[in-house]
Amino acid sequence: MGKRPILQVQDVHKWYGRTQVLNGINMAVDVGDVTCLIGPSGSGKTTLLRCINHLEKVNSGRLYVDGALVGYGEDGDGLRELKEKYVARARAQIGMVFQQFNLFHHMTALQNIIEGPVGVKGEPKDAAIEHARALLARVGLAGKDHRFPRQLSGGEQQRVAIARALAMRPKLMLFDEPTSALDPELVSEVLEVIRGVAADGMTMLIVTHEMNFAREVADQVVFMEGGRIVETGPPSKLFDDPANARTRSFLSRINR
Repeated sequence: MGKRPILQVQDVHKWYGRTQVLNGINMAVDVGDVTCLIGPSGSGKTTLLRCINHLEKVNSGRLYVDGALVGYGEDGDGLRELKEKYVARARAQIGMVFQQFNLFHHMTALQNIIEGPVGVKGEPKDAAIEHARALLARVGLAGKDHRFPRQLSGGEQQRVAIARALAMRPKLMLFDEPTSALDPELVSEVLEVIRGVAADGMTMLIVTHEMNFAREVADQVVFMEGGRIVETGPPSKLFDDPANARTRSFLSRINR
């Protein structure tokens, strides 16, 4: 039995004023697969992630998660934007881990993690706390549930952010350069957690500059530049024998 796509991106365009940042993006991510987005800064990778969970609105095209439009409903031949409560319901199926952690600084690690399950999904607080403590242990932070973000290292904060996203039991996880704000010695601990999440079968779309990590965990790698997808392929093909000259040029500079 073949795989099925959990994410489908169909001819997506996005403009900021006169600047086009996404130019006809088409891609799919299958259930259980890990896709890594690579490319130079400004190529549209982060914007694509933000459009997928409707933090940014597309100008045209369609985005489906598990067969449902995110943020929009069909309206004849076009789309109409849904009310925020319906957007929030769809967004709850999509975990997002940001570059800058985005934790609530007045809340403990535990409180950060249970905020979504209790406040958005209506889970019983006791059950949410039990799940949150299990997730903290899973990301290597057992016993730190009452620490505030200021009492944690950057790597620990990012691991709390991953646990917070997992607490919503998402169908799809988005990672936007999850190690870019970390000191070099803290990068490996976060990547190790993401490896573990991938090994558990979570479907993930990861924007990263960590090429060795992408080679190791990805089922497919997508190279973007100028708001377009230049090349897509399994890591063994894209990294070792890229078909596109621009991909080869980018990788040669990175490897240098």
